[in-house]
Amino acid sequence: MVSEEGVDDRVHAVVTKGRFESIEAAHLVLEPVMRAIAAAVGDHCEVVLHDLSRPDSSRPDSSQRDLNHTIYAIINGHVTGRKVGGPSTNLGLEAMRDEDAEHNEFGYAGRTADGRELHCSSVYYRDASGRIIAALCINIDLTPLQTAQNILGTLLPSAAPEQRDREVHTHDIAGLLDTMIADAVSAVGRPVAMMDKADRIAVLRTLDGLGAFHVKRSVETVAKRLGISKVTAYAYLDQMRSERG
Repeated sequence: MVSEEGVDDRVHAVVTKGRFESIEAAHLVLEPVMRAIAAAVGDHCEVVLHDLSRPDSSRPDSSQRDLNHTIYAIINGHVTGRKVGGPSTNLGLEAMRDEDAEHNEFGYAGRTADGRELHCSSVYYRDASGRIIAALCINIDLTPLQTAQNILGTLLPSAAPEQRDREVHTHDIAGLLDTMIADAVSAVGRPVAMMDKADRIAVLRTLDGLGAFHVKRSVETVAKRLGISKVTAYAYLDQMRSERG
């Protein structure tokens, strides 16, 4: 250990067995890594550190996190149009829904709010108690490569199979919720006006599984989109969750 300048001692104080004591500690260690990744890949590579530890002061349940303002640090934010103070993605909502599970994921498909395809990886970090407090996310805009591929045409054919977008990057949490609702409705395959109770419960089940109801006033928003009352939406959720056990 080289501790004359205090660097290693400082790092050891904030990192124990791969875990961080705070978002500040995570940023101290990961910020040089973020810069290294962005410099190596180029300006079409966005690197984001999300703070998933801050409680949502607007909600009575102190265990709820503020997912509307999770971006703690970001490099090349022009890729998704986001900045410090921006929101979590749908994967952050999923992580909060089942915090004990392993959420690290590598090389999955994502997309920006304006429809550009991304190649993404996310790594989640915990504190000593096991709570998720941070996520390091790498999002590579595939547009430059796709442009080159189109120019080359048949010389560089695409053999990659289609894959569902795992992550959606929006400018605010309301836009993320709208996208999640639209995708859930589309998955049912029937216009809202023609949906029956089972169809609406299917939409709610999908959204619940994705962690959408961690978003403030999300039940009211979903109920309005489905053409039902808030009371009915809560009743459907209770029925669905009781059946699930």
